[in-house]
Amino acid sequence: MSITATPATSDEIVTYVANHIGFIELERPKALNALSTGMIRAMRAALESWREDPDVLAVVIRSQHARAFCAGGDIRFLYESAQRGARDALDTFFTEEYALNHAIFTYPKPYIALMNGVVMGGGMGISQGAHRTHGLRVITGSTRMAMPETRIGLFPDVGVGWFLARTPGALGRYLAITGETIGPADALYAGLADVCIEDDALPALIDTLKSESFEFGADVVACVAREAEKCKVVLRPDASPLAQVRPLIDRHFAKPDVGQILKSLDTEAECEAAEWAEQITAVLRERSPLSMAISLEVVTRAEGSMAECLRRDLDLTRSCFAQGDVIEGIRARIIDKDNRPAWRFAQIEDVPAQAVEEMFESPWPADEHPLRDLQG
Repeated sequence: MSITATPATSDEIVTYVANHIGFIELERPKALNALSTGMIRAMRAALESWREDPDVLAVVIRSQHARAFCAGGDIRFLYESAQRGARDALDTFFTEEYALNHAIFTYPKPYIALMNGVVMGGGMGISQGAHRTHGLRVITGSTRMAMPETRIGLFPDVGVGWFLARTPGALGRYLAITGETIGPADALYAGLADVCIEDDALPALIDTLKSESFEFGADVVACVAREAEKCKVVLRPDASPLAQVRPLIDRHFAKPDVGQILKSLDTEAECEAAEWAEQITAVLRERSPLSMAISLEVVTRAEGSMAECLRRDLDLTRSCFAQGDVIEGIRARIIDKDNRPAWRFAQIEDVPAQAVEEMFESPWPADEHPLRDLQG
């Protein structure tokens, strides 16, 4: 087996080719592999170098660390950049991250994401696109998946709104607004993962990928699927926690706005699901009201292409840092950890429709948008 490292190798990420497979290994464990601008650039450089390389049949992305695949973007860096007024640093981070998400989504070779442990925010952005490449989204028994952005005043970005809009029923709306974490059975049920294997089977899977003979990218995918079948976690997605409350989620979260969702949840007060409704109401009352309204719109508007979703995500990140709740949310949840954010609007009933609409206005003319060249 020959191994060829690429120039993208660094302390935070390692990329190399072994046995006709391009490997991307996230190596920032103390930060749960949170993505830095350097990591994003290294991944993009590797993918571009392998795109037309006939020696590379498929791509595998993974973490060798038990706690996390990737916990998202580098929140502290974003906060500090905002505090310094370094808008260009923010725009650069998000522009390059979303360009990477699109490159994965449209990649011409199978892309296989091995998602153990924490998979949140930006971690979803570098994994979900595998589904569109004829690759695989492989989760493990330890996988904990979420888009928890409304908790810090942001929204489900990195193009994940596109995937949430295509989950069964109102699940995507529920996950976007609440930011709730789901386990492996839930991920399979929601269509956000393809197969689940035991965590301790991952090293053997990598060994097999580096030793078996492959002629086509589809052979690599078939190998992963076959090996996963041997050591899969036995789950019943249709009996998962998310499946159990699906009728309730569909009933309440199909309402047109968050205010009506909360009113609908109030009607469960005298019913069997009162405890669940009370719990979810408490979650919603803790989230950023403006961010929840934006997040619902993100999923509602995600019927178009991924390129359109990512351009809209970039517009929204600019708005959220300029006039939204994200700086205060990060301060309260991550920096000071007082968990007492002073949201722009105190409750969802105070959020005017016009304020939500203004957040979607692009600061760039269409022909000058940083992501104008994305297609598909």
